[in-house]
Amino acid sequence: MVPWIIPHPSQAPLGPLPSPGTGEGALHDHPSPDAERPLPTILAITDPEDPRIESYRDVRERDLVGRDGLFIAEGAVVVRSLVQSTRYRARSLLIADKRVTALEPMLAALSADTPVYTATQTVLDRIAGFPLHRGILAVGEKAAVPTAADLLGACGPVARVVMLFGIGNHDNMGGIFRNAAAFGADAVILDPGCCDPLYRKAIRVSVGATLLVPTARLAPDDDPLALLDRFEFEAVALSPAGAETLAALDPPRRAALLFGSEGPGLPPPFLARARSVRIPMAGDFDSLNVATTSGIVLHHIASGQAA
Repeated sequence: MVPWIIPHPSQAPLGPLPSPGTGEGALHDHPSPDAERPLPTILAITDPEDPRIESYRDVRERDLVGRDGLFIAEGAVVVRSLVQSTRYRARSLLIADKRVTALEPMLAALSADTPVYTATQTVLDRIAGFPLHRGILAVGEKAAVPTAADLLGACGPVARVVMLFGIGNHDNMGGIFRNAAAFGADAVILDPGCCDPLYRKAIRVSVGATLLVPTARLAPDDDPLALLDRFEFEAVALSPAGAETLAALDPPRRAALLFGSEGPGLPPPFLARARSVRIPMAGDFDSLNVATTSGIVLHHIASGQAA
């Protein structure tokens, strides 16, 4: 079914959009049970100061100041991941009016009570505070917050999880999640020093993977290595000074891959208690970007576990 555009009370009614592919604009008040799932009601926004879209206003500044437990998803691929996610839900969407028709298949997956706001590109740019070339934003919220123990306990007999320590760069965070999704990681677990994977840039760099890979954050008093022992995971700690090479590593059936921040790396006590692994490099070069490292290691582990 085609959505109705509902204007602000100060606007004249716009009526229904034309039916796709027919040019007739016919709507049925009582669709048959076999009709396709109806789209949510679309609400037209003409004033950038409209209070209904407060959550979208000046999104860059909101990233820096705080988001009240919510987050912004940007771009069609990322918003589609949000719509598909079972751990997060879309609270509302804001779309450039010229993109509504192309996005109808995704909109049909939303619950009927999810507000979908639409605006011209000019109004959309003024709301966001910058030129929004992707033409679509969504406000998301967490549906459930699992613990690290919840995620580890849910893993099967063959599993790989990523555990991050002190990753403060949003590009690296997004890249690691993208690799985790690409190589089938069962979970990504963060220490308290990691940045927020729901920061808008981290979500965008991950191509929506931060919304799809199960995630939990360690409590300040958690002992990560003891937690991994409890659930029978072997801890593999990446370090330029690792005792063995990655190529020589026979992937454990239940592998926990530990990555630290660029520069300081993993805390020495963790390296002492885990199986330390290095990736040899040419000459005197001894460091890879942590996101790149995660992709290399995850590929090795996933390939070995599948053999």
